[in-house]
Amino acid sequence: MARDRKTMWGTTILLVCGGLLAFGGPAGPAGGDLVGRAAGAPAIDVTVSGVKPNGPIPGQFAFCVPAAQGHVTLGPNKNPEISWSKGPAGTESYAVIVVDPDVPSAFDAVNKEGQAIPASLRRINFYHWILVDIPAATTSIPAGADSSGVTPHGKKPGMTKYGNRGVNDYGFFFASNPAMKGDYGGYDGPCPPWNDEIPHHYHFMVYALNVSMLAVHGKVNGTEALRAMENHILAVGEAVGLYALNPDIAKRIGMK
Repeated sequence: MARDRKTMWGTTILLVCGGLLAFGGPAGPAGGDLVGRAAGAPAIDVTVSGVKPNGPIPGQFAFCVPAAQGHVTLGPNKNPEISWSKGPAGTESYAVIVVDPDVPSAFDAVNKEGQAIPASLRRINFYHWILVDIPAATTSIPAGADSSGVTPHGKKPGMTKYGNRGVNDYGFFFASNPAMKGDYGGYDGPCPPWNDEIPHHYHFMVYALNVSMLAVHGKVNGTEALRAMENHILAVGEAVGLYALNPDIAKRIGMK
């Protein structure tokens, strides 16, 4: 049974790293245009504990981590502590969205021995965390409060202590995997392909909004959340962290 479970998780890991590419997704450049930055909106200061600006994301916050055999294994998948400065007058709620804009748009070479995913390949967005309707009195979310481990079939979306938990993009590519398919609510961390030639950038975005609740219903995803925020953004900020499973790239960005 232990061997069967190990085999199942090994297959799952490969699906995770390759499956990032199995769904469609909006393409776009990194930064404000990618994630719905309002023109002229004042800035919020965003801090992700343990992650320096444009520095490496620790493995404790990742869905997948490097392994001596098989390239990768499942990680602790703990959400990092995120905090932000108070929004301007009129702030009724906050939203947190984490997005990776560096996911390859084609997966022919993903995790293939002897092949590499070129830096020149067009990239698409992958949403890792959707949390909206965060009360205006809240300016931080503790580490592990939204995720602490990989949850087969996903964490339940919907209202939590810290806000309305939307669905991230892991559910798309697990849809055909009976052992893992489901709605992946809340935070699930990085798991880029281990043969990608670039580091992946993870944008931890915080939005101050002039409504206490967004006009969303059911299982809201990243695109739907951003669309619902239009004309409601008072201020926005971000912190960016890097992650890689390619050993050469990981070393280059200072991962331990």
